[in-house]
Amino acid sequence: MSEKDTATDKILTDAMANPSPAKSIGDPGITPLSPSHIQQNDSDQVQSGPSFVVVVAIDFGTTSSGYAYAFTKEPECIHTMRRWEGGDPGVSNQKTPTTILLTPDRKFHSFGYAARDFYHDLDPSESKQWLYLEKFKMKLHTTPNLSINTDLHAANGKRVKALDIFAYALAFFKEQALKELSDQTGGDFDNNDVRWVITVPAIWKMPAKQFMREAAYKSGLVSRETPEQLIIALEPEAASIYCRKLRLHQMVDLGTSTTQNGFNSNDNAGSGVSQASPAKEHVRRNRQSRTFLVENVIGELWSELEEGDRYVVVDCGGGTVDLTVHQIRLPEGHLKELYKASGGPYGSIGIDYEFEKLLSRIFGQDFIDQFKIKRPAAWVDLMIAFESRKRAAAPDRTNPLNINLPFSFIDYYKKFRGHSVEHALRKSNVDFVKWSSQGMLRMSPDAMNSLFKPTIDHIIQHLTELFEKPEVCDIKFLFLVGGFAESPLLQQAVQNMLQGRCRIIIPHDVGLTILKGAVLFGLDPSVIKVRRSPLTYGVGVLNRFVEGKHPPEKLLVKDGTRWCTDVFDTFIAADQSVALGELVKRSYTPAKPSQQVIVIHIYCSEKESVSFISEPGVRKCGTLRLDVSGTESTAQRREIQTLMQFGDTEIRAMAVDVSTGRTVKAGIDFLSH
Repeated sequence: MSEKDTATDKILTDAMANPSPAKSIGDPGITPLSPSHIQQNDSDQVQSGPSFVVVVAIDFGTTSSGYAYAFTKEPECIHTMRRWEGGDPGVSNQKTPTTILLTPDRKFHSFGYAARDFYHDLDPSESKQWLYLEKFKMKLHTTPNLSINTDLHAANGKRVKALDIFAYALAFFKEQALKELSDQTGGDFDNNDVRWVITVPAIWKMPAKQFMREAAYKSGLVSRETPEQLIIALEPEAASIYCRKLRLHQMVDLGTSTTQNGFNSNDNAGSGVSQASPAKEHVRRNRQSRTFLVENVIGELWSELEEGDRYVVVDCGGGTVDLTVHQIRLPEGHLKELYKASGGPYGSIGIDYEFEKLLSRIFGQDFIDQFKIKRPAAWVDLMIAFESRKRAAAPDRTNPLNINLPFSFIDYYKKFRGHSVEHALRKSNVDFVKWSSQGMLRMSPDAMNSLFKPTIDHIIQHLTELFEKPEVCDIKFLFLVGGFAESPLLQQAVQNMLQGRCRIIIPHDVGLTILKGAVLFGLDPSVIKVRRSPLTYGVGVLNRFVEGKHPPEKLLVKDGTRWCTDVFDTFIAADQSVALGELVKRSYTPAKPSQQVIVIHIYCSEKESVSFISEPGVRKCGTLRLDVSGTESTAQRREIQTLMQFGDTEIRAMAVDVSTGRTVKAGIDFLSH
């Protein structure tokens, strides 16, 4: 065996050897036979999984979370979860805060209001030992190299594994939902009868979506053996599905000042007068009943839409804002995604950060940092007080907003600085925040509105850019959903930006829109027929070397044959439309007939066109290993078929040895590479 051959075999065994000229970093194992692309017929796509008795959707939000469910026998009744313990003044609690508390020895203690209240009542010396986390979901969006080992920081500064925290939270929801289902049905409800749906932002990258699935496996929500029991739903898609069912009395149409449901839609700008906005009135009427009837018809609004009509869903949550553009496909009213999901970390927690910056300007960054560590429970209190005032902000408000400062803030500041909070406010150059004699921060409406400005500006800038895209012309409706959509300041900004270009629709109970849509999605996942691929996918192959066309450093000579290595064979390109369940099939043959194991590496990139796997931005995201040892192929060239199935929120891959029928499947793994 020549030295060249041993080198080649070395590369064969170590598919990711170091890049050097003529010694590829790639996969010298396979070479293309013929490309073929099959699009499955709709009839083949019915998911032949076990039939579930109930669908439970979990909306795992940045600021608040909850679940809802529907029995498959009565899909028109969506039940939202039981009333939670606890609650805040000025905040309606159909969901529970996304807060979690672990004991000093890192065992799960409680979730939601219970976690917050317990933590709050701990003695300060004790609370330093407990691990309290809130608003941790954003970490999945902001961590560049997310992995199974990514850490989170608790309020006391200690690190915990993100996967454990997410798994604890999902296990909590599993327990709550199964308890409620058992009470409803009068017996122990079996988890195998549940199809679970977890919602994630559409702009999340693939690793974050996979992370949620890993957390679900770890929590015991579903097992790896039955992955189809869990569906990962995209938040704006869920909202879109729910909006199709809206009747006129279930929403506010901002574009018209007509009276709906007996009130004028302009009333819901909360002016200084204490008046319940229409959405709040509706919530009150529905408070007793937690069951929403979704009529088995298309809502009136939807019936105005014709084949090909386009609409935008703007999902404004606590952490992110997600924008999706959908088009109607009649007769069934299926949805087609027209433009890949966009948005960013412009959720309502941005306003909390602005408030924190304001406090740092007045009292000093050093004090705020210390206060958060030394008096973490009081800091939580302060943010709760701010939250209810934040919800009272409105464009035409004239009277000031008062925010209670916890006693320990006032006390600790005096110890820390040697002078009073009042002195600090007088001395600071922040003139629109005053000290009121009742021990409160008094903010002028302008001061509060200025805290909203950076976040709302980001959203408006993003919407403006989206509406300039050619795919986003002739939009009929804009649905504003998610908890932040309740903000009159945001509503007004969106109205001003659109200048009547399309109608703005806000569903009632806007914070529950995604939850209800996620249940509907779980009942019929095939309703979204066409998505846009967020990435380009392909495999690494060898092609015959062509002088002048291929770069010389990619030349590899093997058994007298000249190969070009590291070639990226594209399966699907970024932003290409993908039908649900669409299969892309390619046939390959081993470059060396005597190969015992055929390794196919799958790569992805955010770029639309990729020629070589060695290009910057291309990353390995999956591996198929097909053992062909001990089997002889009669064919002159052994055919290995590789199939990739797209269109779901996850992607599946499979390789088949055509002569023996041996197959190997792989999930695409975005976390470990």
